[in-house]
Amino acid sequence: AKYDMLISNYLNKLAEPENIFQPVMNMSFTKISSLRYGENPHMKAAVYREPLYAGLSLVDAKILQGKEMSFNNYLDSSAAIDLAKEFRGKPAAVIVKHNNPCGVAVADSIHMAYRRAFETDPISAFGGVISLNRTVDEATAKEILNLFVEIIIAPTFDASALKLLAAKPNIRLLELDITKNIIGFEMRKIQGGLLVQE
Repeated sequence: AKYDMLISNYLNKLAEPENIFQPVMNMSFTKISSLRYGENPHMKAAVYREPLYAGLSLVDAKILQGKEMSFNNYLDSSAAIDLAKEFRGKPAAVIVKHNNPCGVAVADSIHMAYRRAFETDPISAFGGVISLNRTVDEATAKEILNLFVEIIIAPTFDASALKLLAAKPNIRLLELDITKNIIGFEMRKIQGGLLVQE
């Protein structure tokens, strides 16, 4: 079926090369794992990988420590990454909880960017997901440890930061280069359909 899908997609593109939205959208995803539960505890869930994908991929993030990712963790992490990607020129910090931004800031250092993002709404930041577009250093790690957080996503963590963050083994540390481009389409599932955009 996957082979037939690849042939069909290729022929569709030949038939209408100028149309980026083909008349039939064939897709094939590979299951990575089942998740503990879905958005709510009574729901079942799984995470899948898009085939032949070479762009920014949350499912391929390197998990340095922490518990297994949940459905909500993936949703919040995705939202935090999308927002952090908007700020390429300066160090930026984003805090997301329940798929809503709680704080976003840029500064001359990642430490100050995080501090400003946290100061935006310290109460909502509790239990959130933090996405940073620079290496997590010792000063930033110390600052983050003053708050209960679920996940920290960054391109890298320096050795001193990792040592400090190891004191809280339940914090998920995801190493992900968010400067990579998102390849292909953005897809949002709706009831009985799929929205697709560049």
